[in-house]
Amino acid sequence: MDKKNKPEILNAKIIAKTSIFKVEQLDLEFSNGVTARYERLVGSRRGAVLIVPMLDEHTVLLIREYAAGLHSYELGLPKGKIEGEESIVHAANREIQEEVGYAANKLEHITSITLAPGYLSHTTHIVLATDLYESREEGDEPEEIEVVPWSLNNLDELLSRDDFSEARSIAALYMVRDRL
Repeated sequence: MDKKNKPEILNAKIIAKTSIFKVEQLDLEFSNGVTARYERLVGSRRGAVLIVPMLDEHTVLLIREYAAGLHSYELGLPKGKIEGEESIVHAANREIQEEVGYAANKLEHITSITLAPGYLSHTTHIVLATDLYESREEGDEPEEIEVVPWSLNNLDELLSRDDFSEARSIAALYMVRDRL
């Protein structure tokens, strides 16, 4: 496949900003001379981690927490922003201690994925956490998060639930199930 030249950014400016979102307007010129204006949500510079904490070779620890986008409680994998200059695996270990009450002796960065790259500049780093031991750190969640152990052997049942719909969690569980 031929690699296309990326369009030239003629101008970039933030046109809206909230406490968690920035909307950036890009004026672009493509290699064929056509100009266009795009808008994108700008994510955090280093992205976030999504952790697959395996209690044993078949049991993943899911969390149930409030999802403001859907205004409901959803099941998913623990996740969080990479803070400061911490590494991907350090962020993953911190997040599982805050959200599920375990740390991991073994952390493996499996891959990095995007979601809606046409308008969202955000990367999620998927980390497999194994050889868990109890360890809790205080997080920034407004209420206690429920931890739900789930057998990977019952992945089809999980996918049929109305409260498990996040694409990143679904992709990560399939990757880990196939890897294990």
